[in-house]
Amino acid sequence: MKKKLKNAFFKIWYWYISAVDTKAEVTFMNYGYSKDNDKIKLDENDKKFRYSAQLYDFVASSIDIKGKDILEVGCGRGGGLSYINRYLSPNSAIGLDLNKTAIEFCKKYYSNEKINFLQGNAQSLHFQDNTFDVVINVESSHRYSKMDRFLKEVYRVLKPGGYFLFADFRHENELEKLKIQLKNSNFILVKKEIITANVLEALKLSSTERENLIRKLAPKFLHGLGKKFAATEGSTSFNKFATQEFEYLYYILMK
Repeated sequence: MKKKLKNAFFKIWYWYISAVDTKAEVTFMNYGYSKDNDKIKLDENDKKFRYSAQLYDFVASSIDIKGKDILEVGCGRGGGLSYINRYLSPNSAIGLDLNKTAIEFCKKYYSNEKINFLQGNAQSLHFQDNTFDVVINVESSHRYSKMDRFLKEVYRVLKPGGYFLFADFRHENELEKLKIQLKNSNFILVKKEIITANVLEALKLSSTERENLIRKLAPKFLHGLGKKFAATEGSTSFNKFATQEFEYLYYILMK
């Protein structure tokens, strides 16, 4: 019940940001990645999203994505897929998200990029078998009610030899369940890495900017929820990463 209530509050926050962020100040909605505060090279306009962009760079640069047909499931407001499209040069890019408002935003905001944004359900992908070279899923699956079905769908739409690049967090009590789900998915495990420390570093470095943005976009009574959603330093979400109650995991899986 507690988890359902938390999800409901976060859905409200997600809806609220989608409604009020008319100037596209929030195009990424992930916790970010940093390692010893090393910085990837970014265009000036992308620097304000540095740590979130670095998470996508870490995930998508683990294989050679150039010239590949890619699908991001759970693309949100499109910042991550836009980064991949502009910096890593795939052949084609499709972004899918359940949230209609987010997809409408993406279609408008990234209209000058060759990305196809679609509304759809991660657990029922409306694509033919063996369609994509790479499927990417970043910080989205922890809200899926049927993870097994999602994994089955990803496996189906990937071409033989294709890659599933997966990054997300789980509560410590859910780690074994995820391990079993992945083991039963028929994927070949290429790499697994716990990146909790890197996510925590990014949260520390970006905390002030995130709080400033929350104050700018939301009324005062929503600030607490916003800080929890963004895992700013001192929030309950941040503290769960700090104590490793939440673990952030990264996988490279191959069909």
